[in-house]
Amino acid sequence: MNTTQDTTYYAQGTPAERWERAQLFFEAKDYASAARVLVGLVEEVPEQTGPRLLLARSYYHSAQLRRAEAELRTIVERDPVEHYARLMLGRTLQRQSRHEEAESHLRIASALAGDFEQV
Repeated sequence: MNTTQDTTYYAQGTPAERWERAQLFFEAKDYASAARVLVGLVEEVPEQTGPRLLLARSYYHSAQLRRAEAELRTIVERDPVEHYARLMLGRTLQRQSRHEEAESHLRIASALAGDFEQV
């Protein structure tokens, strides 16, 4: 496939069809292809958390950690109590050996999820 055909394939269909295609790629562990579909979808519906979160997860699983971090920070800025995005941001920072920075996000995620340490 050349680049034009490649781009056309990933951008083809309605937003709902592309969302479904991205989920299928993700479930098949083809994270790079899922990300290719989701990039356009996120540009089209930037206010929706679901596609952006799946894009961040696709980047995370395909070791595109800086890109995952950027998407997760966008989600957390918009919705500071989105605990899964906080958890993923913490894990993404850990994978980049930024443990101190990760710790605060992981603590917040844990608190938001109700996982309080026993005193």
